[in-house]
Order: sequence, then structure tokens, then C-alpha cells
Amino acid sequence: MADFKFDLVSPERRLAEMDATEVQIPGADGDMTAMADHAPTITTLRPGILSVTHAGGVEEYIVSGGFAEITGTGVSVLAEKAFPKAEATAEAMEKLVADATAAFEAAKASGNGADEADAVRNTMTELAASVA
Repeated sequence: MADFKFDLVSPERRLAEMDATEVQIPGADGDMTAMADHAPTITTLRPGILSVTHAGGVEEYIVSGGFAEITGTGVSVLAEKAFPKAEATAEAMEKLVADATAAFEAAKASGNGADEADAVRNTMTELAASVA
């Protein structure tokens, strides 16, 4: 399989920069797999696990949302919050759920986006349960 460039950054740090053969992305409209020569696409991310297959194996990252730009030569992900799945602790997952719950409460109080915020909160809760 052909390799392409993969890059994952969050506001805190660059988490990954490597050659990959496949990237599985938790897109807002559904999961997608990007490979070399993929049609150019920009998508929003939903909370989930982003998997990167490369010559050394598979690396997984937990993302809380963000954007992915896919081109024929690479994938760049800008995540709101992200960390390697191997670093997932109960405290880190509880923080993501608490942040999602706070966003839901704020959206509900303002009357804007409560349904979307509730969906994110539910997804984060399910993700935390699957990682724990």
C-alpha cells in the first residue's frame, strides 16, 4: 500500500507526524477511511477514536472534535482536544465528559444548539465507557 503524510495537532501540542497507509476518522457525518490518492475533502470530527495504520503498526488517538483535511497526499487533523488512547486515564475521560456536560448545560440555557450539545455529551459518555 502507498504511504501518505499524516499529522495530528491540538491546541496543546503536535501529537503525531508520520507516514501512514490508512487513517480511520470519526467524521461528524460518519466514520471514513482515508488512504493515498483520496479525493480532497474537509470534514468536521465528532468525538471518537482516530486510528492510524503505518509501517510500525496501528496508533489510536482519542479526539473530542475538530477538523480533518484529506488530500491525495495526506491527512491533517486539527483536534479540539486529543491524546493517545494509551494515555487515556479515568480522570482524563471524566474531564471530557464533564466538559461536554457543561457545554450542553450552557447550550440548553441559551437555547442554542442544545440538541447537538446533548449528542456530543452522549457520545463522550459512551466513548469514556468504551475506553475505561
